[in-house]
Amino acid sequence: MSISTAPSPGTAVLPRLGAEGVSLRYRQHTALDITDLALLAGSVTAIVGPNGSGKTTLLRLIAGIARPSTGLIRLDGVDLTTLPGRERARRIAYVGQAEASDAPFTAREVLGLGRSAHRADWQPTDRSDAEVVESILTLMDLTHLGDRRLGSMSGGERQRVLLARALAQGAETILLDEPTNHLDVHHQQHVLDVLTDLGATVVLVLHDLNLAAAFCDRVVMMGAGRILAEGAPTDVLRPERVEEVYRVRTREVDLGERRHLILGR
Repeated sequence: MSISTAPSPGTAVLPRLGAEGVSLRYRQHTALDITDLALLAGSVTAIVGPNGSGKTTLLRLIAGIARPSTGLIRLDGVDLTTLPGRERARRIAYVGQAEASDAPFTAREVLGLGRSAHRADWQPTDRSDAEVVESILTLMDLTHLGDRRLGSMSGGERQRVLLARALAQGAETILLDEPTNHLDVHHQQHVLDVLTDLGATVVLVLHDLNLAAAFCDRVVMMGAGRILAEGAPTDVLRPERVEEVYRVRTREVDLGERRHLILGR
């Protein structure tokens, strides 16, 4: 399943998402201050950092849910605030931390809601939408839950349904805040495998640094509302930097194909 395509040789590459001189202020408090951030099409990026470092705030800004006090968020070079809501929904899928998950809908109906960005108001879904829904249910190993209502599911099952809704949206950019929350180890791996195989531009807020290192092309490390480091996981997630930012003893183990961080005593 592929959502985005690579540019032709010789074509100038614009960032899929870019933040330029972005800040967000609440009265006298600056919650976020980002000089520059560029996320290329097809990249998989983890945003990491301690609690309160601005990860969710940044994700909400680049999703267009919140507006910056200063600066611009661009999607393919276009000011995000100038895009109509329906167009933005066709191009960006977002799942937050505290999404309502007790609505009286079945999993299949929830995924159908993800197709609404491609329909005019009150226009019913059609056969092509149903085919997309069924393919995503299969992809996300949710077929057996298709007719179950969200309220009857475990926290992990509901989380997977909400993630599947984002995929059913068919957007070229997918923004997820703690997508592995509530998931067991098997489903963490499965969800991240699916996301990294999509070909979409994916941005994930993650707390597990080893998942970020294993599945992401790039890592943005934040602290106190600022970007402290950005780059390949091997460059950003160095033990000395992790120890300084998270204030916890950090060691590194070489596993051959990749390195593994051990945090704590």
